Amino acid sequence: MQTTLKNPVTFTGVGLHSGKPARMTLRPAMPEHGIWFRRTDVLYKDALVPARWDAVNQSPLCTRLENAAGVTVSTVEHIMAALVGCGIHNALIDIDGPEVPILDGSSASFVRGLLMRGLREQDVPVRVIEILEPIEVRRGNAMARLEPNNGLRIDFHIDFADAAIGVQKKSLNMANGSFVRELCDSRTFCRQADVDTMQANGLALGGTLENAVVVDGDKVLSPGGLRHSDEAVRHKMLDALGDLALAGAPILGRYIGQRAGHALTNDLLRALFANPDAFRMVVCDRDLMARLPGVGVHLGEIPAVA
Repeated sequence: MQTTLKNPVTFTGVGLHSGKPARMTLRPAMPEHGIWFRRTDVLYKDALVPARWDAVNQSPLCTRLENAAGVTVSTVEHIMAALVGCGIHNALIDIDGPEVPILDGSSASFVRGLLMRGLREQDVPVRVIEILEPIEVRRGNAMARLEPNNGLRIDFHIDFADAAIGVQKKSLNMANGSFVRELCDSRTFCRQADVDTMQANGLALGGTLENAVVVDGDKVLSPGGLRHSDEAVRHKMLDALGDLALAGAPILGRYIGQRAGHALTNDLLRALFANPDAFRMVVCDRDLMARLPGVGVHLGEIPAVA
């Protein structure tokens, strides 16, 4: 069955790119509501912004949603990953500004807050998007692909010149709480040279060594170093899960990303929904639900660093 939160939960922090204070409260919602953001600081326009693939206003640095009135919410990928990773289908997210708080740069604090409030099962079954035939999109040397699979699997490959990252690849079956155990504490990352360029152009104004992994050649500049030797590729998988959550329903299929980013994953969803022969909607039974993220997760599985 579909689920929502038992009680509201609030997160406060700053936006990674805007540097502005942000307060965000997730509230329970009715079955079939889906995930919506509501800008509480917007008074004279439509303040509701859907967390949906066709509301994405593509940006290379984060996932930004925009409604027909031009109201936006940015950097939604980490909270979306937490929602799908915890198996939450319906929520109304109140936010008092244009960007989700970055917290520590991962999804771990979101996951902890959601699981502490608890989930409530609802009386409407979950429907999933079953991938029936491969869909692939490319931009230069980057590729993203969806293909049939009997559960949700994410495979990712990255290749960076900086030796602190280098070539990394990982494949993970997303069932049985693996997102919470394996991915949720992996932080966003960037090169020091990119930080300097972004801040010179008015971006990453809220970025610090405490909410992102910053590397310079073979050095990790963030205090405490890495949480995982392959933290970078794990975070890319976290981002991909959050961006795939904008499909509006869980996906039954295998996602393959090679140097892929937010915009390319959105391209992939647009290509998928433009081809009705490539997927079908399926009502979940217990066996199928057990092959998707969010089943059986609990607080004890969150890594200790969170």
